[in-house]
Amino acid sequence: MEKITMSKTKGRVTLPSEAGFLEETKEMLSRWGADALRDSDGTKLDPKIKELDAKIYTTYFVARGHNAFAKDHMEECQQLYLLSRRCTAMDTSLEIPFMEGYYGEQVIPDYTHNPKEWWEVIDRTTQQIIQAEDWELDMEHHKVHVKNIVPFHEYTVSFLVYAIWDPTQMYNHITNDWGDKPHEIPFDVRQSASGQFAKEYLIQWLRENPDTDVVRFTTFFYHFTLVFNQEAKEKFVDWFGYGGTVSVAALLEFEKEYGYRLQPEDLVDNGYYNTTFRVPKKAYLDYMDFIQRFVAKKAAELVELVHEAGKEAMMFLGDNWIGTEPYGPYFESIGLDAVVGSVGGGATLRLISDIPGVRYTEGRFLPYFFPDTFYEGNDPCIEAQENWLAARRALMRSPLDRIGYGGYLSLAYKFPDFIDYIEKLTDEFRDIYDKIHGQKPYCGLKVAILNCWGKLRSWQAYMVAHALWYKQTYSYFGMLEALSGMSVEVCFLSFDEILKDGIPADIDVIINAGDAHTAFSGGSYWEDERLVSLLRRWVYSGGGLIGIGEPTAVHKNGRFFQLADIFGVDKELGFTLSTDKYFTKAAEKHYLTEDRTEAFDFGEGMKNIYALYANTEVVEYKDHELYIAAHTYGKGKGVYIAGLPYSCANTRLLLRALYYAAGQPEKLYRWYADNPHCEVHAYEEAGIYAVLNNTQTPQSTTIYDGTKTQTKLLLSPGEIQWKKIGE
Repeated sequence: MEKITMSKTKGRVTLPSEAGFLEETKEMLSRWGADALRDSDGTKLDPKIKELDAKIYTTYFVARGHNAFAKDHMEECQQLYLLSRRCTAMDTSLEIPFMEGYYGEQVIPDYTHNPKEWWEVIDRTTQQIIQAEDWELDMEHHKVHVKNIVPFHEYTVSFLVYAIWDPTQMYNHITNDWGDKPHEIPFDVRQSASGQFAKEYLIQWLRENPDTDVVRFTTFFYHFTLVFNQEAKEKFVDWFGYGGTVSVAALLEFEKEYGYRLQPEDLVDNGYYNTTFRVPKKAYLDYMDFIQRFVAKKAAELVELVHEAGKEAMMFLGDNWIGTEPYGPYFESIGLDAVVGSVGGGATLRLISDIPGVRYTEGRFLPYFFPDTFYEGNDPCIEAQENWLAARRALMRSPLDRIGYGGYLSLAYKFPDFIDYIEKLTDEFRDIYDKIHGQKPYCGLKVAILNCWGKLRSWQAYMVAHALWYKQTYSYFGMLEALSGMSVEVCFLSFDEILKDGIPADIDVIINAGDAHTAFSGGSYWEDERLVSLLRRWVYSGGGLIGIGEPTAVHKNGRFFQLADIFGVDKELGFTLSTDKYFTKAAEKHYLTEDRTEAFDFGEGMKNIYALYANTEVVEYKDHELYIAAHTYGKGKGVYIAGLPYSCANTRLLLRALYYAAGQPEKLYRWYADNPHCEVHAYEEAGIYAVLNNTQTPQSTTIYDGTKTQTKLLLSPGEIQWKKIGE
């Protein structure tokens, strides 16, 4: 077989730079083959750097960074609904210090709009709203005094605040010790003066920045929900949260359009703030759609101005991205040229690279060149290597058009080993792109992820604060990470979609994964007999269903897993302890574990899962707990897995589970590596395939090509071997 090699190339890389760093920037442009330069939050490019032979990206903040305007229009600051701490009444009256626990430099109460109309005091023990005449506001001390209430009930205040410090700038301010640098005040473009200013200033800015080629909007108007506590530390963060989009003007417009007024409770949601883990209520879905349409319309106006000035418009998928849901129905109408976002691994890369309706996509790889990573004694290469190997798998399925880094180049420059590694990485990226861009990779199956959000949140399930690790989510997010670089086609379906239109005919396997009661497992949706009947019929007719964690879970009709009959397992809640459970012996051999070389990691796992039937195939059972099971259901199959953090072994387990559930086990051995630490990606129309070592250690593997012919290969750490099909 002929080995295809790569050579030094240039382009498709964006380099961060900063004032006073000209010669070093020239060097890095050459070494990393970069063809674009960018500033960052906290840095500027000086004129000499802008004269270099590279495209110039300039960060542009629509609704922050204009304090001279904002200070003259403080009544147009962005707003949020916040919930006070729960206070227990000991008598028939109560004093609630509603600002307690919030950071006064970030938010201040809105006393401009009548609190009696726009605020809410609620008895959290009964969920009853307290009448306005039974509470009074103490503006001087930020307290609400409540009377005529029930002793030993809990009470809260839902109150409007103005946001007077942008949370991302605040985070960067604190992280990078910016000292007396002004706090940037976010303003609301829905308001008349702010909306006009946003357009007029952009027109002026475009005239004053003729050397800018790409306007990098960071992002548009509303920050994801990020609220700090009294110690200036994160109190609440939801990367998907619409909390920062609220205003009295928006609420009034919503009422006019939808025919009903949103209550504060519709937004504070018992203190959950409608996180992406909550099964969404109709009012919140209506509100999201309302905001998305507004943002898309206003953003399109700004993008048009950029295009009229002969420049490209790029959106950063982060910070102020709320309302620009890239997989939503209005995103393409914005008319953006590109989207750039942070790459934390395979799933976040696919989140960016799969975005429709733009000319190109770009990923910001980790680590950012910030002092929390680039400090004496630390090795930033470790994070860079881990990040690249995880993301590269996804790149082989859906390549980004560009990559880059952010932060202070002067910090990274002090680490020569890091500079050397990224030089090799950028060459490898360009080589991959040149070989596979526009090529359809081989896909053996089509897999659908079923949850409340469906396509709207493609690749975004189980995220809290973008791709940060959480103890409660990694056992599920690993499933997405595994799928991101797997030789299968992946789509996302919502419960509403399949209830309306049925299951698409080309789906081979459906995955439902998550904790009970969450939007990802489905919660109350599983009380709908139409849904359970639909899935049963589909699996019985030959479909495959995989459940992870607490799939299809809601306690009803003597079941916890509503599709326990498909999985062959259910979860013990304590109600059936009097019923003996005999099916605990694991099979000595099973297709799902056929090539296991190391123990599976079930993460947080799931306790008290038990087999329901004698014909339930118990695959993994230890320490009195069931972790993997399979079950035949008519012509189809169900597979249950207790948890699936990302690892090479777990990726292989999921791959086998998919083919098994689909009833196509032998199809697995096309474009396949028997070593779970290696993967094969084939591009049959281009006549090439790649074998990847996804580890930092040497690997040996037998590969199966498209005809299942076997070949032995040795791969060095992190190596890709490219080969021509048939040679």
